[in-house]
Amino acid sequence: MDNFVVCFSTIDSEKEALKIARALVESHLAACVNIVPKVTSVYEWKEEICEETELLLIIKTQQARLKELKAALEDLHPYDVPEFIALPITDGLPDYLGWILANTK
Repeated sequence: MDNFVVCFSTIDSEKEALKIARALVESHLAACVNIVPKVTSVYEWKEEICEETELLLIIKTQQARLKELKAALEDLHPYDVPEFIALPITDGLPDYLGWILANTK
């Protein structure tokens, strides 16, 4: 199971979210990217507390593609410091995990 990861990133527009999602899937760096609208992010930036409405990207891939996916996201993302975190998938349906593997080769 340690072959698979789910990654998270936030973005400020639907247009940019779709651009990133399509690029990652078309390049087989991600099997699927879910775009969750209207999450509220509260964070500190340049010594100021900010509250923004963003979209959440949930990205499914295999560990072997993670380095390339991270580099692509950095290139595609308009933020100065884009969010990118990856968590291991510890369990899943075998057919779904096989689908991730087949679509990220």
